[in-house]
Formats: sequence, structure tokens, C-alpha cells
Amino acid sequence: MTKLLSIRLVAILVGLGFAVVALYSFVVGAYAAITEEAPAHLPYEEPRDIAYSFDGPFGKWDVQQLQRGFKVYNEVCSACHSLKFVAFRDLEQIGYDEGQVKAFAASKQVPGIDPNTGEATTRPGLPTDYFPSPYPNNVAAAAANNNAIPPDLSLMTKARHDGTNYVASLLMGYQEPSAELLAEHPEAAPAPGLHHNPYFPNLNLAMAPPLTTAGQVTFDDGTEATIEQMATDVAAFLTWTAEPTLVKRKQTGWPVLIFLLFATVLAYFSKKQIWAATKRKAA
Repeated sequence: MTKLLSIRLVAILVGLGFAVVALYSFVVGAYAAITEEAPAHLPYEEPRDIAYSFDGPFGKWDVQQLQRGFKVYNEVCSACHSLKFVAFRDLEQIGYDEGQVKAFAASKQVPGIDPNTGEATTRPGLPTDYFPSPYPNNVAAAAANNNAIPPDLSLMTKARHDGTNYVASLLMGYQEPSAELLAEHPEAAPAPGLHHNPYFPNLNLAMAPPLTTAGQVTFDDGTEATIEQMATDVAAFLTWTAEPTLVKRKQTGWPVLIFLLFATVLAYFSKKQIWAATKRKAA
């Protein structure tokens, strides 16, 4: 009996010891979090507020804008950035027909296997293939981009706050840092190989300005290819790659909301009808 009591007492003491240590750690951590000064952040700008056709509860895709954005990506951005979650056949969703998709896919070289030797090789793409990476691996990507690996753009507008506006603003935002900024934050001066952009949280990034001159891309619908137009169009296209069901989700949501509203009203009147007799009896 005495031995059992001793074991229980030891267990209680050990448990109390763990509880004290955990409480001490929590208090110390909370005190450090409260008293520690937050790290200083460089004063970057919030993205511009740009209007798009797919904004709002009734928004819809502007197919011509998506095609223009795709052309900007294909002729400018694809030199460094991949779209690994987008298949060539997905382009049919933005207005391209089957023949156009097949021709575009065939113009790209994708990884393949030589059936005779079993060695890795490349082959013309098929509609079922996904957009290939412009680099064979991350080492080659970093070597070609000042040791910075260009991110995949498939989900970029979902990965950044206010992603569509962020992408467009970033593409239009390259500029020299102001004298006032450098006087207040000398560390904001871009190091060799970096480029100043007030919409990038670190203010300086390795990516050189991809959109440099008006007319850099020729749009099939005759739209003037200003830098702002190209930036907003490719941002819209990347919004589609990140969430191709965006408009369908909005269109589905309204009937669902109407049904739920109708069901709520019906349930209310049913409740009134069912309980009316009970209330009369109680009275």
C-alpha cells in the first residue's frame, strides 16, 4: 500500500514539474513576443486597384482579354516562368479550337522517353501535355537568373494577396528609387543585379522588367499593346490559370443562394403550420 502511494506521489510530482516547465515556457515566450520590437519593413506600396470583367458577384471572363494575356505569357513570360498545372488542352476554355490547340502544343518541346533506348529526350507536345518548364532543373534556372529561381505562375494570383492587382502592378511598377526613399532607407538601394519595384515587399527583385516597350506583343484583335494593357491582360490570364472555375463558381452560387433562401422561408411557414395546432391546444 505504501509503495503504491509512493508511486502515485512521484507521478503527481512529475506531472506538476512538466506543468510548471510548460507554464514557464509560455510566460517567457509571451513576454518576449510582447516586448520584442517588430522587425522594420521597407515601405512597399499596396497594389493598384484595377477593374476586371470578372470582378464582383456577377463577373465573367473577357475571352479576348484572356487570349491577349496568354499571348503576353507565351511571348514574354514563358522564357523564364512555367505553367506546370495548365495543360495545352485547357486553352480550349478560353476560345481556342481543337486545331489551334494541337498546333500550339506541337510547337512546344516537352520531356519524353526515347522508345528505342529508354533515355530521356524531348518530343513535340500533345494537347494532353502540360506547359513545359523553360529550364531543365532549378540549378539551370538559378544560374540564368542571378541565383533566383523564377516561380511557376500557375497559381501565382492565388498565392499573393490581391493577386491579380499585385501581378499587374508589379509588371508596371519598375522604376528608380526616389531620393527621399534612399535618404530614409539606405538599405532600399538595389544591389547589383537587382531591380527596384515599390510593389515588391523587399522593394528589389532579381527579375528584370519583362515589359519594356509598347508594342512588344502584337495582339490579334488589334488592341494597342501598351505596357499597362499587356500587364493587366497577362494578370487576367494568370487569374484564369489559378482558378479557371471562378466564373462558374459565381454562376452556381446564385441559384444555390436562392434555393437556400426559398428553403428557409418554406421551413419557417412549415414550422408555423405544424406548431399552430399545438399552440391552440396549449391555450
